[in-house]
Amino acid sequence: MFQVRIHGRGGQGVVTAAEMLSVAAFEEGRHAQAFPSFGSERTGAPVVAFCRIADKEIRLREPIMEPDALIIQDPTLLHQVDVFAGLKKGGYILINTNKTFEQLGLGEFVRDWPPERLCTVSATELSIKHVGRPVPNVPLLGGFAAVSGVIQLASVVTAIRDKFSGKVADGNIAAATEAYNIVRAEMAEAIMGGAHHA
Repeated sequence: MFQVRIHGRGGQGVVTAAEMLSVAAFEEGRHAQAFPSFGSERTGAPVVAFCRIADKEIRLREPIMEPDALIIQDPTLLHQVDVFAGLKKGGYILINTNKTFEQLGLGEFVRDWPPERLCTVSATELSIKHVGRPVPNVPLLGGFAAVSGVIQLASVVTAIRDKFSGKVADGNIAAATEAYNIVRAEMAEAIMGGAHHA
């Protein structure tokens, strides 16, 4: 079972992201479950949502305490909430930012991490560019498909079409695809970079 925890703020589509991730997994014939952590849903308040993906039926119902992957939709949460709580050593971390992990003050924390599992993508910028609104959730799903390999970009595209229509769907697909390509390039660089440091 692969467990994903998504951190963001109210109004950033955190819960929608978890739901779309589960739809993408269903597309691939997997079992999936998505649910929010109900707290204050007011705009700007920290929100957490969860998604589990598995090859057999999922019976667990509790919040994800030990995620395999984190998607952080708002980097300002890094210093407000313990977003990394319980993250499995060497798990995947995808952050919506144009800064490096060093610049975010996380260099020490991720020092022993496999570099190709640490990714950043400016998802907010991509959503403004393609959709005209600062909603980072969908581009981050494209980035997540690239970094984790757990779901395919094609399944993310299907989930987008499932949720949106017309121009909004097209814009989100363009944003997710660009995020996917950016993260793929970042990972290739990280793996090459890792070879130089070794």
